Amino acid sequence: MTVNTSRRGFLKGAAAAGAVLVVGVRPDGALAASGNPSMLTPFVQVGSDGSVIAIIKHFEMGQGPSTGLTTLIAEEMGLTMDQIGYDFAPSNPQVYNNTLFGPMQGTGGSTAMANSYLQYRQAGAAAREMLLQAAAQQWGVDASALSLQDGVVSGAGNSAPLGEFVEAAATLDVPTEPRLKDPSEFRLIGNPDVRRLDSPAKGNGTAMFAMDIQRPNQMIAMIARPEQQRATAVSFDATGAEGIKGFISAEILPNKAGVAVFAENTWAAMQARDALDIEWDTSNAETRSSDQIEQQIRAALDAAPTYNVNGADVSEVQAAVDGADTVVEETFYFPLLAHAPMEPLNCTIEQTEDGGILMHDGCQIPTLPHGAMAEIFGLPFEKVQIKTVLAGGSFGRRATPQADYQVEAALAFSLTDRSRPVHLVWSREDDLRSGYYRPAFGHKVRVGLDGEGNIVGWEHRIAGQSIMKGTPFEAFAVHDGVDHSSVEGTVDSPYQIPTAAFGLTDTDKATSTLWWRAVGHTHTAYVMEVMMDMAAKAAGIDPVDFRLAYLTGDDADQTRKANVLKLAAEKANWGNAPDGRSQGIAVHKSFNSYVAEVVEISGNADEGIKIEKVTCAVDCGVAVNPDVIKAQMEGGIGYGIGHNMRDKITLTDGVVDQFNFPDYEPLRISDIGEIDVHIVPSAEPPTGVGEPGTPPAAPALANAIAAASDLRVATLPMDDNGVSFV
Repeated sequence: MTVNTSRRGFLKGAAAAGAVLVVGVRPDGALAASGNPSMLTPFVQVGSDGSVIAIIKHFEMGQGPSTGLTTLIAEEMGLTMDQIGYDFAPSNPQVYNNTLFGPMQGTGGSTAMANSYLQYRQAGAAAREMLLQAAAQQWGVDASALSLQDGVVSGAGNSAPLGEFVEAAATLDVPTEPRLKDPSEFRLIGNPDVRRLDSPAKGNGTAMFAMDIQRPNQMIAMIARPEQQRATAVSFDATGAEGIKGFISAEILPNKAGVAVFAENTWAAMQARDALDIEWDTSNAETRSSDQIEQQIRAALDAAPTYNVNGADVSEVQAAVDGADTVVEETFYFPLLAHAPMEPLNCTIEQTEDGGILMHDGCQIPTLPHGAMAEIFGLPFEKVQIKTVLAGGSFGRRATPQADYQVEAALAFSLTDRSRPVHLVWSREDDLRSGYYRPAFGHKVRVGLDGEGNIVGWEHRIAGQSIMKGTPFEAFAVHDGVDHSSVEGTVDSPYQIPTAAFGLTDTDKATSTLWWRAVGHTHTAYVMEVMMDMAAKAAGIDPVDFRLAYLTGDDADQTRKANVLKLAAEKANWGNAPDGRSQGIAVHKSFNSYVAEVVEISGNADEGIKIEKVTCAVDCGVAVNPDVIKAQMEGGIGYGIGHNMRDKITLTDGVVDQFNFPDYEPLRISDIGEIDVHIVPSAEPPTGVGEPGTPPAAPALANAIAAASDLRVATLPMDDNGVSFV
């Protein structure tokens, strides 16, 4: 059951339910409860009609928090999943902040479950205890004699639906430390039969995505943007657009980043935009091509790094590698990549009756556009509202530090008289040609082995375009000049590698850069796992045994990474592939989760590779929703493999060459034969699953290709560099 209402609608719904109990937290993090929903921004609402609504502070782009966080409340309240619905929280960073982000409401970094697990369980447990206490007072019995199960309070010879006690419960003090259920009591958490709550609505077409928003009398806005980054609009001639039916007007955006075209419908907006004759100022525009960008990165790899990331004695490491019996070395290059979510970017802005602003959006980090709109319209923060709806994918694209597309919509709306809502729409071509990209990166690695195949030195240089520098996240992610997102997965790898040096050099950005599904791990995991495979081959040691030799410590990082490696190898029948098939393996820690994957292929690089099977083992702590976890591993694997098989964003004189899916091809269902996911049982706190399946996927495939063809793919995508797929 999905409720999916606005804050105002939420209050109306609460009133319609009669008496109501809302439980949430105060800005200081302490639990709070009330019978008046306008006095509290809650995590759970219980109505006297028996309705229970979980208020989800993380947006839903397909990764599952609407089901996961609802499961936590249902578990603690003794409900079945069909007895509870969910709604998305309003924008309020004081209450709905991501506790891992600081004073900011947002979803990303695979943190939704990690930062909400205790919050939502505590809210559900508090609601349960307050209902039981109210029932105990009404029946004159001790609350310890009562239980709440399947929406019914019972015990001491009494039984009644929970709704009968809502009004009385709302007058009670909220327990400061409600008892959380012991894992032995769980019926929903960890239950593989619990299915996603949003699937039925998505299947029958009733789910509300941002693109589905149709406000009364709304008009469509599309933006004509320059082909080259940093170019600005000087003037335009709309003569060609004026005869197009449905065209309303066109105006240069206040920041001169483009020309806003207003029309009655999307088709008219597209036609009118194409008919504009625009003069651009390209004096500060990007003019480099992809070859120049790659040359700059490779040149940086050949020079001494700007930053000594781990403070190593570089000369000592170089001497260890130079003096080794065997030196394994490789230089890697990773191109720009687009996010390419299935639903193109869009949002709708309208003015409220009191002169405020309301935005409808599949909003990933509400705090950023909320603040931007308050500034653009000169309004206090509380006069801006964001109604979050479902998003058709994101992979990071809907979470730019600059709130780019929401700012575009706000600027376009500011050009109107605000009497009509404005729905900003991006086309697929807009997204691929005018968007933000996973930055280009290069790595140069030299590994020294002694006569017995042991690593004696590891010199690792990284060069690429920083994501975090110059953004609101710089203070959080950049330390001593090092953008952690550029090096994550290397210097902090659980592998116990002796005598290692990691260096970083920032290169100039050619486009707007942005985190991408798994951020820096998308290139660092590839390098680490291909190099480990190359070193294992040079040492004459099985790739699994070689990795395990550097995971012998007894701390959690060592043990958990080793365990998923062994589990994946076991389930894939490692080393015993059927005739005509080859296997590759990779294991990586990201977002505090551990994932190992074995890719099994048939064929070879020359005649064509077919991915027959991927076996995955994941340790993500408590597996709240196994069905969601498996789906996220499958999706992450497909995302990592598909992009690295054949995708890249290239530039010619600063202009993006790719146009749409014909030349930026997404993964096809026929590309992977089978995916088999195994979840490690764990009592550790839950960690991320939205991204960790992606990093090991491409290196496991690359290692399988090397096993089949003795070809090491060091420059991506694969089909540009010696590999064909069938």
